[in-house]
Amino acid sequence: QDRKDLLNINAGIAKNIVEACAKFCPEAVVALIVNPVNSVVPAMCELWKKKGLNPCKIVGVTTLDCVRAEKFVYEKTGASGSEIDVPVIGGHAGTTILPLFSQNTHSKTIPEAEIPDLDKRVQDAGTEVVSAKNGKGSATLSMGYAGARLGSAVLAGLAGTPTTECAYVASGITALPYFASKVTFGRKGVETVHPIGDLSAHEVQRLEALMPILKEEVDAGLEYAGANEFTS
Repeated sequence: QDRKDLLNINAGIAKNIVEACAKFCPEAVVALIVNPVNSVVPAMCELWKKKGLNPCKIVGVTTLDCVRAEKFVYEKTGASGSEIDVPVIGGHAGTTILPLFSQNTHSKTIPEAEIPDLDKRVQDAGTEVVSAKNGKGSATLSMGYAGARLGSAVLAGLAGTPTTECAYVASGITALPYFASKVTFGRKGVETVHPIGDLSAHEVQRLEALMPILKEEVDAGLEYAGANEFTS
């Protein structure tokens, strides 16, 4: 089963849910964590837009990458978890996941030589958990926590308290139409997509390398949306 097969199967599953939301609760914020997120979110958002609905309501959940990055920084530094806030940008698979360790007071104290391995560990953390469970499960607990954290931010925004988390959304901050970065949730869903900010030399290099990979995955989602429609 190749990536295109996975996209067609999982996008089909996501489409049934998103289509029902478009019909019965078009003002809802729809948070998606259906893999491959990098392709499924653009596909669903474009179908949503075809119905004349607000693309700021479609959100790709990438919080798990932030949770992992922040946990690893805690292990390295011993700093208070409440003071560790590591943005993770790009996408939600493999090398498209880019934690910005240079943008947090505590993580920026980690020796530069250790950052590439830490970066790679965030990318591969899901595999690490599967290996630790001997293939008998995946990262269900941390995934549940990450989903709750993103859901709490969305709900706070809807209730009138603007709240910022990283998410993979329709975006204009890079050359790609979909990209993960810090976003602020408000009463209408995604209200602000924040710029990437200053990057270290390692992060600049990584960002340049991930863009063509992410573009290919976004394009696969756009192609799916071009070939499909909501039925009602």
